[in-house]
Amino acid sequence: MSTQARGLNNFISDLRNAKSKEEESNRVELELAKIRKKFNPGDTKLAPDGSNPSLSSYQRKKYVWKLVYIHVLGYEVDFGHSEVLALVRSKKYSEKTVGYVALSLLLRGSDPVMGTIVDTMKRDLTTAPNTNSSKKSLKKGGVKNDAIQCLALCSLANISGLELIQAMHVEVQHVLVSKTSTEHVKKKSALCLLRLTRTSPNLISGREFAPHVGNLLQDKHLGVLTSVMNLLNGLASQHSADYESLIPNVVHVLSLLVMKKQCEREYLYYRTPSPWLQIKLLKFLQLYPNAVEGHDIGGMGGNEHVGQLINVVGRIVFETEVSDSINKSNADHAILFEAVNLIVAWGTTCPSEMLEGAMRILGKFISVREPNIRYLGLMTMAKLAQIEGSVEGAKKHQATVLVSLKDADISVRRRALDLLFVICDTDNAEQIVDELVAHLVVADATIREEMVLKIAILAEKYATDLRWYVDTILKLISIAGDYVSDSIWHRVVQIVTNHPQGDLQGYAAATLFVAVTPHRCHETTVCVAAYVLGEFGFLIAERAGMSGEEQFQVLHQHWFNVDTKTRAILISTYAKLANLYEECRPLVAPVFARSKNSIDVEVQQRCAEYASMREAFSPEAVEDLLREMPPFEDKRRSALEMRLLEKEGEDSAAVTKASTPSEVEQQRMLQSAQMLSNPPIEEELEPFDEQADEDAAADMENEEEAQEQAPISPSGGSVENGVAQNGSSAAQVQGIPKELIPAIRKAFSNLCTSPSGVLFENSKLQVGVKHEYVGAQGRISVFFGNLHSSPLQNFKVKVDRPDHLRMQMQGTQDLLDDGESDSTGCTVATKTQAKLLVLVEVTAPFDDAPSLRISFETEEGEMHEYPLRLPLVATCFMEPVNLDPGAFMQRWKSLEGPDRECQEVMKLPPTSSGITEEYMGRVSSLIVDGLKFGRCEGVDPTPWTVSGAATFRTGAKDANGNNINVGCLVRVEANPKANAFRVTTRTLHPLCSKAIKNVALVSIKLAA
Repeated sequence: MSTQARGLNNFISDLRNAKSKEEESNRVELELAKIRKKFNPGDTKLAPDGSNPSLSSYQRKKYVWKLVYIHVLGYEVDFGHSEVLALVRSKKYSEKTVGYVALSLLLRGSDPVMGTIVDTMKRDLTTAPNTNSSKKSLKKGGVKNDAIQCLALCSLANISGLELIQAMHVEVQHVLVSKTSTEHVKKKSALCLLRLTRTSPNLISGREFAPHVGNLLQDKHLGVLTSVMNLLNGLASQHSADYESLIPNVVHVLSLLVMKKQCEREYLYYRTPSPWLQIKLLKFLQLYPNAVEGHDIGGMGGNEHVGQLINVVGRIVFETEVSDSINKSNADHAILFEAVNLIVAWGTTCPSEMLEGAMRILGKFISVREPNIRYLGLMTMAKLAQIEGSVEGAKKHQATVLVSLKDADISVRRRALDLLFVICDTDNAEQIVDELVAHLVVADATIREEMVLKIAILAEKYATDLRWYVDTILKLISIAGDYVSDSIWHRVVQIVTNHPQGDLQGYAAATLFVAVTPHRCHETTVCVAAYVLGEFGFLIAERAGMSGEEQFQVLHQHWFNVDTKTRAILISTYAKLANLYEECRPLVAPVFARSKNSIDVEVQQRCAEYASMREAFSPEAVEDLLREMPPFEDKRRSALEMRLLEKEGEDSAAVTKASTPSEVEQQRMLQSAQMLSNPPIEEELEPFDEQADEDAAADMENEEEAQEQAPISPSGGSVENGVAQNGSSAAQVQGIPKELIPAIRKAFSNLCTSPSGVLFENSKLQVGVKHEYVGAQGRISVFFGNLHSSPLQNFKVKVDRPDHLRMQMQGTQDLLDDGESDSTGCTVATKTQAKLLVLVEVTAPFDDAPSLRISFETEEGEMHEYPLRLPLVATCFMEPVNLDPGAFMQRWKSLEGPDRECQEVMKLPPTSSGITEEYMGRVSSLIVDGLKFGRCEGVDPTPWTVSGAATFRTGAKDANGNNINVGCLVRVEANPKANAFRVTTRTLHPLCSKAIKNVALVSIKLAA
């Protein structure tokens, strides 16, 4: 061998002796040039496969080995492929060895030349082992068939291109299940097939291949069994149901190893039978958590293999002994922990005795000195404690876990923190949180952020009194403020805002006032105090030393010590304080004046807008703009849970614990739901604004004889764009005059795409609407203004409650007509107004608008009844989505079909001025601002097309607790020559498609 490889040895020596990288590169380039010349000398005719036939076996192998070594050093090798393939095609074992090694390293599955080697690899794989080969024949270069099979399998596993996999996977399966294959070949083929299935998961039909795996599990060779279990675990993790029938085979093998100790001597590891195989068998069984469900240990119920499995796991858990040998202990403990993981997978279906035994074993492990065992014990106990009924056993070891929280090893400290997080409940929450807060003072920086996050989640999750939660977060800020992320104090604000029960908001405002009073406090404290005092400071303004002016003073003392982000929050707080307290206005004005020229754009813009607000808007509008924030939307997972998920992953025990609502949280959500269903009545009504929406009122005076069909088709009765027609009114009751119907129709259509306006107006009554929406929820304010010279008596309003809307209403006393009470209505005095507030949540797609029926009586004895419609349409609940052109067209094509597409062509009247670029600009703004669609730039081939995407949000939940939403797409195409528009909508629900199309058509016509 030394004479054959002398050239290679010299080349390697030259590279090792190189004194610089440049010298090594020069030597490599020189050698590559020499090899390239040898492979293609120019004066020699090459073989059909591109190789040089004049090269001897020794030369070809030597040069290919050099190329392999150069490639391993990191240099690019882009030639010599023909010589590599020539070696693979050789019948000599020594040449095939070099060829397959080079093939694995220098070529890829996507290389075009790989197609020429498929037949050779198939032949090498399917050739029967040459069991009669003599040593003499092998010395002469005879073929070692089983070794060549292994070479082909290794190369195929390393290359694994998709085309190569499709061509070779059948042969690999045949080699694996063949009775003539040797043990070495079976091991290699099982691992090769595992590699192929990882690249192409649907390569094998599990139901057809499972019986073959069952036969392989009967093999006596433990090496074959170990490789087959690697393959089986890989396949079962992708399609577990296809391999469930193999559980008895796996249990039988595990029983032989654990119970009968049947194991060849070379597979004994410190007297433990093949621990690696035992671990793989237990990992497979963890994929089937219901394997022991319904089995009676003491009786005769259940399958035989289930009883056998329970006995095996019991033997591992209860009879594993601690050994003086570290190696044996490591092997035995590895098996033991996998058995405990199997018990964790079984969960509540596992026998209670086994759960208790596993908890006792882990209790011993978390108190040993060995850090690796303690780490595994803490991690596994955290998983075990999640099983119903097991947390009490884990809580017995709380003191031991607290000791581990002070361990020198950071990994052990993290696992101890996880376990404390899991075993925390209502009974011990305050104790655990207080212990963690106390330890936070001495905790090192590597774990502080994680501790702060988990303390915040626990305090929220188990706070029977939310005041304790507020106090705990303030402690966190004072101890480790730099590690309190924005999401933590944002969550405090959200909880305080969303829970007006009791005196939480007043308590939070008073506590934060005290916390921010010292001149030196953490900036995070200033942020949360600024927000809470701005929203709820009025609750404590009557207390001694906490007036509005003093609130401003304690906040403003930190102005020069905080960054621009906090200053922006302070500016909004100052604006709200100035709005509430006259004495604060002269204090706030100089701050705004100085900061109008701030270098920070956010600070500059806020100061400029707040300073000019009272000049630009009426006092009522300013009051409305600076009112307290509405409740935040409750999401399925809070920002803290999402941050924990991002840090630890979905499989973490802490993430599972955090995502499971506690009893306290459930009670809290129930209280919030009850308050939502019985909202308090506002004592003061907003003043009637006679000048509101003059443009909308002027538009209604321009009557239009021909109007398009209403954008909303009600489910019952006929509707003309906001006016409900039923024809059932008595003769003495005055309804809506016909001459007003066109104006009301136009007003209704305008309100479908604008936030406020006048819905109806005549000489006696004006009905104004202001509505806003966030996700699936909306807030609609309806104002009924008396324009008559005398009071309107017996004034009543009845609102339809369709099934697809959850509605809560409140308004002026006796205003609402529920159809059950004997109320005679209210009285609306001259130049005053009644108010109706409607909180709505949509639960399903719809294409009708709820009716609004108004009835009243004048002093002259005239009865009036006006059937109208609330401008509550599907587009109100849209959320814009921005898509690139490729994503838009992909979704557009996926939504083809008559049940998903709705299309209509609208021709403008001849009297219109035609379709211009300015008109298309208004249409584009209408799609974005009115219909709430995201404009998809780059999709439209001409300026006469507008495309948009949005999501229709609903409050309905699916089986996983997620909100059910509907993806929506719209395209508006204009034809200037024909003076027509074509509106096409595609959604996952036909009602959504119809509703969007109707609203878009009428709105486009109004934009003319």
